Amino acid sequence: MTNGPPKDRLRRSPFFYLVNPADLESLDEFAEYLDCLLHGQCRVEEVDGELRLIEGRQLVDRVRGLSIHIYGNEHPPPHFHVKSADVDASFRIHDCEIVEGKVGSRDLKTIRFWFKEFRERLIQVWNATRPSDCQIGEFREAT
Repeated sequence: MTNGPPKDRLRRSPFFYLVNPADLESLDEFAEYLDCLLHGQCRVEEVDGELRLIEGRQLVDRVRGLSIHIYGNEHPPPHFHVKSADVDASFRIHDCEIVEGKVGSRDLKTIRFWFKEFRERLIQVWNATRPSDCQIGEFREAT
């Protein structure tokens, strides 16, 4: 078996494009893979003369029931999204201030603690997921 997520687990999911194409065995699997590339949460772009798969939404981490995501084509300011059963909010990457949404005090403490520990990873994911036609480019520290 080659590297990549197990195809049986991802089959018929929006993430089938993550499967290593070398693991595809049937025409149906190839068709499903192509459909996922064409209509799924990702797109293919040319970056510095090389084709790259750009995900529309990147899971950065999960902590205490919270899912932390970066979306590919976003608006200013650079921000991340936090979702759970009780939370649907976005926060600035610069300082973890709420851009939109409401969060209970317990979840807010968890998010801010996570941010303090993993801010550099968040910036790396933001910068890696900027498509060429994004309204806002890579995150840069204010000088």
